[in-house]
Amino acid sequence: MSGKGSMRVLLLGASLASIVIMTGSAAAFDINSGVTRESGPFDLFKFGFKAYKNGQKEEAVEAYRYAAEKGHTGSRWALANMYAYGDGVAKDDFEAFKIYNEIAAAGIEPGSEDTGFFVNALLSLAGYYRDGIAGSPVKRDLSQARQLYFQAASAFGVSEAQFQLAKMILAGEGGAQNVHQAKKWLNQARKGGHAGAMAVFGDVLFQEGQTVRGLAFLTAALDRCGPKDCGWMQQLQEQAFSVANEEERRVAVALSQEFSHAVE
Repeated sequence: MSGKGSMRVLLLGASLASIVIMTGSAAAFDINSGVTRESGPFDLFKFGFKAYKNGQKEEAVEAYRYAAEKGHTGSRWALANMYAYGDGVAKDDFEAFKIYNEIAAAGIEPGSEDTGFFVNALLSLAGYYRDGIAGSPVKRDLSQARQLYFQAASAFGVSEAQFQLAKMILAGEGGAQNVHQAKKWLNQARKGGHAGAMAVFGDVLFQEGQTVRGLAFLTAALDRCGPKDCGWMQQLQEQAFSVANEEERRVAVALSQEFSHAVE
């Protein structure tokens, strides 16, 4: 999946292990917990999360599954992430896709406490459609990926979705190429503190001839990048830096501090 780490919009730290269901048994829950398979979905979810944090993965998974069967969105999301990242079970992207799709298909009400799970499902599905899933019915569908990123970007203002959407628009993936539209989404994402969007925004400006502003955004992005992204950002910045003259470099470095503080 593209940008896999960035798809963890809500990281609950859940993990999946193999389920052992004893025939005729009520459940493998701690008898002192007061939680059984008949408990309410939120109680099962809380139990599952606590059990996982305590290293009791089998009980955690069992609780999540019962809660998910009762329609608890957070538990569905946790199980999907487990499959997606091979966290406690064999990695199974198609199984993860199916669960994320259930969450997305269910939709949410405005202001719902499940909004974060819903948005994460949209991002995850977009990543799967962008790449496809080998050996499954899920084929590469750039148009669908772009639509899902657009939904998360426009309806929920998610910076990562705005960034991914902008990159697809810049590349003409899943639809027409439109630099103006891409810049709009990049600008929104970088204002939301997205370092990658700031770097790409700066690079686009630089390529358009706005040397100082472009280099300034590229330099400011380096001050905010995460370990996984610093490499490609630094490469873009160094390329621009090597082309700029001494005066442009000096002004850009000074301006970069202003840009960096503006999104703090």
